[in-house]
Amino acid sequence: MPCVSYAQKYPDKPIRLIVQSPAGGTADLIARVIAQRLGDALGQTVVADNRAGAAGTVSAELTAQAAPDGYTLLVASVSLMAINVTLREGKLSYNPEKDFTHITLTGKVPLAISVLPVFPAKNFKEFIAYAKTRPGKLSYGSAGTGSSNHVVGELLKTETAIDMVHVPFKGGAPAMAMLLANQLDVYIATVPTIVPMVQAGRIRVIAVSSARRSPAFPEVPTMAESGLPGFDTTSWFCIVGPAGMPKAIVTRLNTEIVNILNNAEVKERLTAAGVNVESTTPEALRTFVHAEIQKMRKSVKFSGATVD
Repeated sequence: MPCVSYAQKYPDKPIRLIVQSPAGGTADLIARVIAQRLGDALGQTVVADNRAGAAGTVSAELTAQAAPDGYTLLVASVSLMAINVTLREGKLSYNPEKDFTHITLTGKVPLAISVLPVFPAKNFKEFIAYAKTRPGKLSYGSAGTGSSNHVVGELLKTETAIDMVHVPFKGGAPAMAMLLANQLDVYIATVPTIVPMVQAGRIRVIAVSSARRSPAFPEVPTMAESGLPGFDTTSWFCIVGPAGMPKAIVTRLNTEIVNILNNAEVKERLTAAGVNVESTTPEALRTFVHAEIQKMRKSVKFSGATVD
């Protein structure tokens, strides 16, 4: 059946938008902002389906193995698309360049060194000095082994010669819960997962990992400003589907999702949450993913990050 004819009937049933993390994470936020509006645009329900586990591997496998008919999509992160391929080299069950149809980038977010308000260090230099007096005593949480949080944590350790114990979780929300329960010293968080807690005064941010300050925390300096010149690592998210999706359906999905991301209300909501909204063509996303794999390969190897 020609793709155009097939696309004219699409969609005629609900669409599943798989999320690689539990409710409360950045991928979940992006999925839920997009799902309702995409459903309205397509005239069908779009259901966000959280499938956490193994730094996105569970959700990646579900998506890669699904029928390429446009009814299974995935909100994927840098860990799933660019970090795992190096960190789990030879053991990864999917290929981020070959096993997916690339649809569009959705946004980029910085990582934040987050602590409780009672944490002794008040700024980045004090944090490093404090950590150096306690080698191996401080713990830092991440959204999972192979997540961007993990890589930034290991890069931070390498760049500053501090020693912290990595504690991986199945997503950002459980990591934040453990920090709030004072079971972690530090949570290296994607900014959107902590904005409400920072605003409520329950979490304090010491520095962010991007080259520019986060619009969500304009008063918080970057790591580059605070003694690590050139430090610039962000997390990013995109939407993909199984490999082999009909071009007409990919074009329609890209058009609708890009329109959603360019909507003033959506952009304002995501920006306020700490997401720097960006969209691309499918071809540009494919090129971006390839370049990020090369970039993150260098970062992973330099950081010394390993599968715990």
